[in-house]
Amino acid sequence: MRRFEDIVGQEQLRDHLENAVKLGKVSHAYLINGERSSGKEFIAKIFAQALQCENRQGADPCGECHSCVQAESGNHPDIIFLTHEKPNVISVEDIRTQINNDMAIKPYSGKWKIYIVNEAEKMTVQAQNALLKTLEEPPEYGVILLLASNVNALLPTILSRCVQLNMKPVRDAQVKDYLMKTMQIPDYKADICVAFARGNVGKAKLLASSEEFDKVKEEAVSLLRNIQDMEIHEIVTAIKKITEYKLDINDYLDILSIWYRDVLLFKATHDANHLIFREEIQYIRKVADTSTYEGIETIIEELEKSKQRLNANVNFDLTMELLLLTIKEN
Repeated sequence: MRRFEDIVGQEQLRDHLENAVKLGKVSHAYLINGERSSGKEFIAKIFAQALQCENRQGADPCGECHSCVQAESGNHPDIIFLTHEKPNVISVEDIRTQINNDMAIKPYSGKWKIYIVNEAEKMTVQAQNALLKTLEEPPEYGVILLLASNVNALLPTILSRCVQLNMKPVRDAQVKDYLMKTMQIPDYKADICVAFARGNVGKAKLLASSEEFDKVKEEAVSLLRNIQDMEIHEIVTAIKKITEYKLDINDYLDILSIWYRDVLLFKATHDANHLIFREEIQYIRKVADTSTYEGIETIIEELEKSKQRLNANVNFDLTMELLLLTIKEN
């Protein structure tokens, strides 16, 4: 059963929602803003379930009443998740049929009718304007939860009518503690997941439980061990293989970045205790001994540039060839 205490490292946001439930001071529109996979939907579900709970103790849902059982199974008639057929677009028709028209009907069983809009930044301008009409005059039972990872894509008029709750990066120690205690992730693997997650608990959880992540990490490390002895076409083939996985290419580039940060750290300190890839110390020492500080820093900078190029839809093969040439030269 989900409780507010299960929200890790977002104390200010959690307290706001808990107090709204306890005091009955619920706004008609909330915007939860945070990175992709950071747990926005998890938070929205706890809040929605707590609002609908029939036997709430304090702010937390009881987990046992009919409403909680429905919410836990995803079948609560008054907790509605907006869906859209086009993967990258929430259309005006989606908003009209699933929110505007539906909200005119009173709740079936609960006190509230709650609408959860994931990836709200995908709403077209027309869709946002349609939603605006409902936000301006919502019925007393209507609550809309917009979940977004890019608030810049939302109209100022939408933002002005929502209570904005911004998720913050969680401390590494807190994320590691969560992975080890809640998910029983071993120390070494937890360190790697924390390094990649960069304060994003949801991403850390995904990586910790992903078999694909382990495979991609092993392939990346294998490439880094042997890159100096490989021809460019061999390296490009190895990189292309990564696109067969569902993992984001940025996560792959992060693996390379963290490896070279370890190289830089070891070159400066000759101490393996603080390395993320400390099990690879034999290879890290070899690269550190044969590379200059400037060369390693150039590689790390080029990795960040490669991310930016790929996010801007620059040709994948060209981006990777530039990156790999930079790595081999430095």
